[in-house]
Amino acid sequence: MSQQENLPFDEEYYQPPYKAVYRESIENAEKFWRKMSEELEWFYPYEKVLDETNAPFYRWFSGGRINISYNALDRNLKSRGNKIAIYWENEKGENIGLTYSQLYNEVNRFAKVLQDLGIKKGDRAVIYLPLMPELPISMLALARLGAIHSIVFSGFSVQALIDRINDAKAKMVITTTHTMRRNKRVELKGIVDQAVEQTPSVENVLVIKRNEEPVMKKKDVLYQDLAKRTGYKKVEVEETSSTDPLFILYTSGTTGKPKGIFHLHGGYGIWTYLTTKWVFDLRDNDVFFNTADIGWITGHSYIVYGPLQAGATVLMYEGVPDYPNPDRWWELVEKYNVTVFYTSPTAIRSLMKYGEDWIKNHDLSTLRILGSVGEPINPEAWRWYYKNIGNSSLPIVDTWWQTETGGIMISATPGLGNYMLKPSANGLPLPGVDADVFTEEGIPTNPREKGYIVIKRPWPGMLAGVWNDPDRYIKTYWSKFQGVYYPGDYAVKDEDGFFFILGRADEVLKIAGHRIGTREIEDILISHPAVAESAVIGIPDPVRGETAVAAVVLKQGYTPSSQLRKELEDYVKKTLGSIVIFGGIYFVSKLPKTRSGKIMRRLVRSVISGQTLGDVSTLEDETSVDELKKVIEEFSKEIKNQS
Repeated sequence: MSQQENLPFDEEYYQPPYKAVYRESIENAEKFWRKMSEELEWFYPYEKVLDETNAPFYRWFSGGRINISYNALDRNLKSRGNKIAIYWENEKGENIGLTYSQLYNEVNRFAKVLQDLGIKKGDRAVIYLPLMPELPISMLALARLGAIHSIVFSGFSVQALIDRINDAKAKMVITTTHTMRRNKRVELKGIVDQAVEQTPSVENVLVIKRNEEPVMKKKDVLYQDLAKRTGYKKVEVEETSSTDPLFILYTSGTTGKPKGIFHLHGGYGIWTYLTTKWVFDLRDNDVFFNTADIGWITGHSYIVYGPLQAGATVLMYEGVPDYPNPDRWWELVEKYNVTVFYTSPTAIRSLMKYGEDWIKNHDLSTLRILGSVGEPINPEAWRWYYKNIGNSSLPIVDTWWQTETGGIMISATPGLGNYMLKPSANGLPLPGVDADVFTEEGIPTNPREKGYIVIKRPWPGMLAGVWNDPDRYIKTYWSKFQGVYYPGDYAVKDEDGFFFILGRADEVLKIAGHRIGTREIEDILISHPAVAESAVIGIPDPVRGETAVAAVVLKQGYTPSSQLRKELEDYVKKTLGSIVIFGGIYFVSKLPKTRSGKIMRRLVRSVISGQTLGDVSTLEDETSVDELKKVIEEFSKEIKNQS
């Protein structure tokens, strides 16, 4: 359930100007994108709207010169210098507000420090920061210089950080001492200190001081000292090519190694700017509260680049939704007069358990648009969100998109007059998005027939490739169906063109909205000295969306035990991060495999979820399935006895 089920369905859902704008974007794409691109400022006009010479490595607005940091800051100084760009607050209630002029000054100050440390166009810098003001400041400063940032979510641990730094060959890491979660200190610099020992490309670690003097290591430099020594100096913005890389963001795939998705200044900048306007209909007096972390693409696109280019006011909260009380978010909505609220189904489900009394203590009347992102929203969560946060009257934009798409692809578009959606539908494609649903054979499905969502033509926000791995880009996104982009999601399209996204079709888990590759978890388990083989699948979880479940074969000399199970869970969390939540680890003597030796994860999933096995004609040893069933039964009894 993703939209107003209590409101009468309006057959004129193609409200102007959506219908006209969408038609023009498809039927006269070049003219449309030329017109759209004029809403941002260019240093030098582009020569070609879309360069298809090296397809599928499409390049947008080639030949032009533009800088996303300039369009987010310098362009807005002219009319919005005294307007608040960013409100920030932490769980203690400490807060600041930065106007566009103040944010511009801080970005220039940061850029000068980076410049003095030798950061220049094309250099990569990894940012390992919590949701503090210096996170968007450092992003915009690097972009101003034409350098490439790669943010690593501050919940990831040492090995995950090492892998990402080394793949990007980052010259610098930007970090801070710690963050606070539920009044508990989470050490960040200590993780960076360990990682830097195994990342030879790093020349400097730029440390941002918080409340106390950090313990400095050999490569460390303190930001506050350098900024004070340098003083304020305006840094001339780099006139980057529209096809220059802006950032790398690592996302899990079906193989163990995370993919470095990278986006470009021109197409990504225009796409995030336009989709912010189309979907969230941001107005000059709006306050936009996106609860995501900037370590994920949702924060990149709809806390920093989209809203700031649109001249909006954004609220950043460094904390969790239920600390110190379960009404923390609603307290912030009331305090800052939030008008547009964007969150995940996981967060909604986690707050539902506290009931409605915490909400009734707050005035949420300033809200006018609600949003959902990260995974399909289940009916119960949608109804609760709509009734209790939206007062049974506000539109919910249930957005579908990915790290790879750069921005929202399918949704309601209030900014184009299209508020209405059908129950449980994500909505209609945004202008420029030529979407369809294909069968396994690559043929468009019949209405309401399940298939694979595909995008049949390029769009400006699309990924430019996989960093250092062009073959993986082609294999992952362009090899399943000839000439069309394959996102890896199941979907249904109805008679009126509404899309219903059903979830992942590949081996990627979504735990609390975070994408984690099953292969990545398997590789970590196998690296433990006790583990010979592992198969990881995801199972539905009422709060987190999914949890990981592993079938594990131990090496000789190791015996299954609850202690070893806990050790393996802790080992994965220590290696990859605490975001990995297990629904169970089952010890077996052998995994279900085909005769050619491939692990049949489909059968593991079927056994664990209690589904029918389906075709087992390629199964090498049927006793592997019987054993797994028996182990699951014994584990269930063990849990029941403990409770």
